[in-house]
Amino acid sequence: MTGRATMAAVAKAAGVSISTVSRVLADRPDISEETRRRVTRAAKETGYVLRKGRQQPQDGILDVLIEGVTSPWAGELISGVQMAAFSLGYTLALTSTSHPRFSIRDWIAVRRTRPTDGVILVLSRARHDEIAALADLSAPLILLDPVGTSEPTIPTVGATNWSGGAAATRHLLELGHRRIGFIGGPPEIQCTRERHEGYLAAHREFSLAPDPALTRYGDFLITGGVEHGAALLDLPDPPTAVFAGSDGQAAGVYQVARARGLRIPEDLSVVGFDDTAICTMLAPPLTTVRQPLAEMAAEGVRLIAQEQARPGSSLGRRIELATSLVIRDSTEPPKAVGGNPSAGPATP
Repeated sequence: MTGRATMAAVAKAAGVSISTVSRVLADRPDISEETRRRVTRAAKETGYVLRKGRQQPQDGILDVLIEGVTSPWAGELISGVQMAAFSLGYTLALTSTSHPRFSIRDWIAVRRTRPTDGVILVLSRARHDEIAALADLSAPLILLDPVGTSEPTIPTVGATNWSGGAAATRHLLELGHRRIGFIGGPPEIQCTRERHEGYLAAHREFSLAPDPALTRYGDFLITGGVEHGAALLDLPDPPTAVFAGSDGQAAGVYQVARARGLRIPEDLSVVGFDDTAICTMLAPPLTTVRQPLAEMAAEGVRLIAQEQARPGSSLGRRIELATSLVIRDSTEPPKAVGGNPSAGPATP
């Protein structure tokens, strides 16, 4: 074998783990001489690419393509990928696609000049043909889809967005709220649709039909919460609660509520989604749906290592990790209910 062998190929040939290969290549002292000889021989036999100017194979490299890196959500996801990659001996190469001049095809052309052991995609607007073109890199692809769309042949790691949307809305309905605003992300994104479907399903449990005027679509950022929170609160009959499709948008709702002299939760209850660090920084701390971002990232890295060791073993696989409602201080019964929450779903 020659050319684009991976650390997983070396590990398989030597009969050891990827992390053991990484330690041998890093010249760590905690490796037996027999294991060191087996790994070195396997690297030579598989044609593992040598780092220019060095006498030993290069460390494994994982590429991450993500739309933006400045939000708390992105920070937690990247941190999770980094920790999982480090534990398996990978080096992380991070690329933000948010620059207006970024082109996936140009990125692919650059990546052909150096091997990659796998690509983790965190993209919401990549076209099917662009994702298909990534297969030309002959490296495992994993889609992390808190914001993305499914591809039938690419392993996907996501969260139970429908259940999370239903749990958030059900919590507000059980408190007695009947006019609940929904601020999702862009409507074409899968997780937005799933969270909104959960919102609708919870209303059906209570035999209620939500007012369509209370559904808005933002950008998952604080700006979206500001814009659409203001539009909801300025309605002639505003909502008594808002379920925001991200913690960032929930923070934006906090801003516009306070600008109008409204208190949270006395005048307006707010629920977010993600459970990022911003939740406990807000006053009051934000009730939200916990999305296991670090665990999702680690699962994506694990699938790449698995695919390297057994090509095709993860083809089309979809893994969903459970969401959970985290109740803090941003929700309470609406004033009109007089502090008596609904006992349960209304009867038809």
